[in-house]
Amino acid sequence: YSDIKDAFFIFDEQRAIGSGQWSKAFIKIAKANNWLMLSATPGDTWIDYIPVFIANGFYKNRTAFIQEHVVYDYFNRGKYPKIKMYLNERKLNWLRNQILVDMDYVKKTTRHHHWIKAEFDPTLYFRIWKQRWNIYEDKPIQNVPELFMCLRKIVNTDRSRIDILDEIIKLHDKAIIFYNFDYELDILRDYCNDHDICYSEWNGHKHQLIPESNKWLYLVQYTAGSEGWNCIETNTVIFFSLNYSYKILEQACGRIDRLNTPFTDLFYYHIYSSSRIDIAIKNAISNKKTFNEKAFLESREKHVA
Repeated sequence: YSDIKDAFFIFDEQRAIGSGQWSKAFIKIAKANNWLMLSATPGDTWIDYIPVFIANGFYKNRTAFIQEHVVYDYFNRGKYPKIKMYLNERKLNWLRNQILVDMDYVKKTTRHHHWIKAEFDPTLYFRIWKQRWNIYEDKPIQNVPELFMCLRKIVNTDRSRIDILDEIIKLHDKAIIFYNFDYELDILRDYCNDHDICYSEWNGHKHQLIPESNKWLYLVQYTAGSEGWNCIETNTVIFFSLNYSYKILEQACGRIDRLNTPFTDLFYYHIYSSSRIDIAIKNAISNKKTFNEKAFLESREKHVA
């Protein structure tokens, strides 16, 4: 649609934020058409507002905004920039107030969030962390992504998570389960098969419909299925593992929180452990931020030093 002119567009905010191709297409379309943008989660940081500010003609481009308002703090020898502060926020607040229009409505649903603590193996966890050893391939860990992959796998595969899931399923006949990794999907499949529970999947490989059964589980990978579909057949979402992004979590919660849902009370179960990685992710999303692996690693190394 990027070449269309003199039309009227309604945008979904989730697709237009950031600096990728969606954002660039949005800005191009906005300059040649009338438009509005819908959002259940308006920007949490000023960086999120850059595409909308550019589309409204407040700034020429992303670079102009950053030069005027953003101060970076560089760590790990300057390799990883992190926003330290924003300048002239009074102007930014004024600009935001020019474009935000609240759409008030009577919300009939109440969200009940339950954080349930699972166990983990501290001996294996600290072997990975201290010795930088990949216990799954029996070799030294080569880089940061591999380190966190191993840490998260030792946490997310603990048997106690299935025990917790089993207790939740006793309370709810139908539930959506969000997960991150393929090994979690294998665990969840085995659980459903062992307990003769009907299930379907939404991930990068399968895009199945919700089961037609009196008792079912819908296994959804965060990245593939946190947006773009709705479900009013259940009031229960289980987060088998934590996702790094607050925005993705909020989008996932919204899959059952719809205006036409027949439910008043919605239940969200977040399974996490007392491991440092899970606690850090939990703190980040509780503060409406995105967990950063490199920043976490740098802070831990400084703490040890």
